[in-house]
Amino acid sequence: MLPALALSESCQETSNQRNDVSRNMAAAVMELNNHHSNDLSHLKRTDSLKSPSGDGNFTDNVVELVQKDIGSDLKSLKNVAGLLEKLTSENKQLEEQVQTVSSSVPLRVSAALAAADESRVKLDSLLEKERLLSNTLQQHLQGSQVWTDNIGQVLGQLDTLERHMKYLQCLARIEELSDSIQQHLMTNSVWEAVGAIDSMASLDMGLRESGCTHLQSFLRETLRFWHKILKDKLTSDFEEVLTQFHWPFISPPTQSLSPPANAQELNSQLELLVSQLLSLQTSDDLISEKDAPSRPGLSQNPPLSLPIQIMLLPLSKRFRYHFTGNRQTNNLCKPEWYLTQVLMWIGNSSNFMEEKIQPILDRAGGKVNASVELCRALLTLGQEKLAHDAPRLLYDDAMFCHLVDEVLQFEKELRTTHSYPHSYPGVLHILLEESVFQKWLSVERKMAVEKVDAMLSAEGAWSSQYKDITDMDELKAPDCAETFMTLLLVITERYRSLPCPRAQLNFLALQKELVDDFRIRLTQVMKEESRQPLSSRYCAILNATNYISTVLSDWGDNVFFLQLQHAAVSVGDEILGPLGATETGRLASLEGSLFEALLALLERLRGDMQGRLRDAVMRDVKEKAQPYCKDRWISLPSQCDQATMSLSSSACPMMLCLRDHLLQLQQLLCLPLFQMLWQGLAERLDHFIYEDLILYNHFNEGGAAQLQFDMNRNLFPLFGHYCKRPVNFFKHIKEACIILTLKVGPALLLCDVLKQAEDEDGALNPQQPSPESALNEMGIYKLAPSDVQILLKLRSNLLHQ
Repeated sequence: MLPALALSESCQETSNQRNDVSRNMAAAVMELNNHHSNDLSHLKRTDSLKSPSGDGNFTDNVVELVQKDIGSDLKSLKNVAGLLEKLTSENKQLEEQVQTVSSSVPLRVSAALAAADESRVKLDSLLEKERLLSNTLQQHLQGSQVWTDNIGQVLGQLDTLERHMKYLQCLARIEELSDSIQQHLMTNSVWEAVGAIDSMASLDMGLRESGCTHLQSFLRETLRFWHKILKDKLTSDFEEVLTQFHWPFISPPTQSLSPPANAQELNSQLELLVSQLLSLQTSDDLISEKDAPSRPGLSQNPPLSLPIQIMLLPLSKRFRYHFTGNRQTNNLCKPEWYLTQVLMWIGNSSNFMEEKIQPILDRAGGKVNASVELCRALLTLGQEKLAHDAPRLLYDDAMFCHLVDEVLQFEKELRTTHSYPHSYPGVLHILLEESVFQKWLSVERKMAVEKVDAMLSAEGAWSSQYKDITDMDELKAPDCAETFMTLLLVITERYRSLPCPRAQLNFLALQKELVDDFRIRLTQVMKEESRQPLSSRYCAILNATNYISTVLSDWGDNVFFLQLQHAAVSVGDEILGPLGATETGRLASLEGSLFEALLALLERLRGDMQGRLRDAVMRDVKEKAQPYCKDRWISLPSQCDQATMSLSSSACPMMLCLRDHLLQLQQLLCLPLFQMLWQGLAERLDHFIYEDLILYNHFNEGGAAQLQFDMNRNLFPLFGHYCKRPVNFFKHIKEACIILTLKVGPALLLCDVLKQAEDEDGALNPQQPSPESALNEMGIYKLAPSDVQILLKLRSNLLHQ
């Protein structure tokens, strides 16, 4: 062990020396120059392979080395000399490497320092050159500043001269175009004059962004001057030609008028003048931008084409003559007079516009519809008149209602009969002005409430007008409910065509308010009739509730109300009140409807009334059934002792009462309500007979057979008129009869099975059937095993079992 210890100490000392040398050399070289990093890295890697990271690791490495080369065999100690020589050789090589690196580092450091000195000298030289050049440049700039100032002044003068020249050129161009127009007009060269005016209009458009306001004003005045002269000339010629075509058509044109002899020449003149007027459209639009005053009630639309404006002049004169001033035809009570006049002129002129004007517009490249343009022109007359009259009628409800009716009818005929596009506004937007619209809403509400009061107080309010017609009286809606929903439908048709969704939502809110008010009225009348729930009026109220609910459900799926539902998501809070996040989400996803809250209230009212009706029927049936429930079922004769079985005499009053009520309600209630009613009655009757008759008595064989006969042959067939298998609604009675009429042997076996299952508390023998499976084999699915045990104890032949 001594040689090994000496060897480890030697290795440790050599390793420490190598680490110190490598750290010192690496630090020196990295401070001076990084070019020598490769050699030192190689040295450090070699060193790290042979040196331990700590005393503990070093000892382990030595022990591992000794164990590897010598092991535990004493004979291997002879290898120690060879190992020592090997390690000595490696140590010598490491020392030579350290000496080589130590001798080369000073030379490289010196070279690096020399290179650094040389670079510093060059840098100083460059800095000196830069300083001299900067001084020279600064002197040059100072010397050239005077020239720069002089050149700037010259360039400014040149820019001013250039702007003045352009200004003068523009003035010269305006004068040139003005002289050209004058010359062309003197020589009657209309097309050339039109072209010159069009050039002047283009120049006007080009100067829109200019700051030369005086030049713009001069150009606009010059353009307006020549445009008016040429327009007046063309207008005069155009009106003269139109007169030859009998324009305007005040009355419907007659086919008996023979065409004039010079029809071809007139057509050529008409086409020429229309084309020339269309060429003046650009300049006319420019002038109209500033000249046209904003008139209330008129929507901002593209300007009318110039030929249509001229064609409108004689009609406008006639309109203003008849419907302004002190004329008898200017009557606030008769808005239909001027609205009808507009429609008549549109209809009378449609053929002329389509046959004469439209082909000319098409050939001229004008993308306009002649008939639509004339409609737009004539509508401006009606819009202006309506905007003037509507505010004057706000304090007279009757006249205002009449005005609204006439405007709605006018809009409908304009869109349908004359095919006026929906992209262009008609006259409805005038009714949406705030004061007029609020008046419309208040009058609509007032009239609707008055009509509801009248219909509820009418003599036949709670009778159906179709009661004698079976096919048309499926819902058996009373006259008041049907009239009310017709009223709501009329309101819907009145606001359906409004161009603003916000206004439509205001009317929808009004409709919901009216429905809720009508529901409250129905509730009040129902409470008055609740003492007699089987009366015809009570049933009529129930039918009315169901009818309104059904119609509102259908409306919820209507395309129009779905569109309103989409609009309500964005603006509904302002009109329909605050909508919760859940309700908004349901409306946006179309899961709910706008009438969901109303439908819930109507459903609650309908459910309450149905419950009252069932309670009234059951009270009568229970009263009539008392003798039947108290029969001596344990002492009735057996079936074999009777020739034929018949209904128990004590059951006759109950059966007759039930039959009469079913027939009466079938006639009074609509089919959906009657189905819900008889099904609810059947369920309650099933529980009543099971609990108050069967569980309350004991039965012998004859009593059980009589009960089964009464049920199967009399009670169940009463409901057989309304469904195919009425027994499915009386499962308690049906299964109780099966248990009560079971033969004695199977009944005893069933008792044993149920008793054994009860004693074992669910730990049944796998080979023995469960009570549920045994009952299912007998057709018992509704009753529990405990209920069956109670029924078995009610049998007189099993009382002592």
